[in-house]
Amino acid sequence: MITALEWSIIALSLKVSLVAITLTMPVAYTLAWVLARRRFPGRFLLDAMVHLPLVVPPVVTGWLLLVLLGRNGPIGSMLDNWFGLTLVFHWTGAAVAASVMALPLMVRAMRLSIDAVDRRLVGAARTLGATPWQAFRTITLPLSLPGILAGAVLGFARSLGEFGATITFASNIPGETRTLPLAIYTGLQVPGAEGAVTRLAIISIILSLTALVVSEWLVRRANGGGAHVL
Repeated sequence: MITALEWSIIALSLKVSLVAITLTMPVAYTLAWVLARRRFPGRFLLDAMVHLPLVVPPVVTGWLLLVLLGRNGPIGSMLDNWFGLTLVFHWTGAAVAASVMALPLMVRAMRLSIDAVDRRLVGAARTLGATPWQAFRTITLPLSLPGILAGAVLGFARSLGEFGATITFASNIPGETRTLPLAIYTGLQVPGAEGAVTRLAIISIILSLTALVVSEWLVRRANGGGAHVL
């Protein structure tokens, strides 16, 4: 049976993941649209930077967040001085780490969906007098909605499984930043905690697998079964 402490860990993980996705969705969609619809110098570099968290060790990403967003970092010091907002050693820091790690997967799913929108529809709307914003709002955005949902679900799954960047940037504090992966890691260091580790691992697998299946289904539906999110 799942204990009260384990439920609190699950609740914290869900909160961190939901906040991470909420923070990331506007940024991810903007980047996806720019990469799918615009050609400009430095586009390849932007694409590479977006996908960088996929290829560098998560600990490196966490270290970079610590350098930039820590209390003595250029951005972290401003957040602390101007807004009294501290991310390090706080659940909001775990959400930021999860959002950064989820960003590449979300951009990929959304970009696939935007690429599938026929540009001739947008061109026809423009010839009929629609402004660029009107064409985007009435054509591109609705038709790419399955990709947005797929990206959100996939990012949610990635956020649930985030470990390296979180423990480096936000640490492993019980009741504050100890999400499912960190709780499983901690349990592995404690003799006799095999039962709790097993329960948390099973819950993590079920949540992540469900999110992956839903995300893949949404992308296939958006692209007529001819594309994959992974």
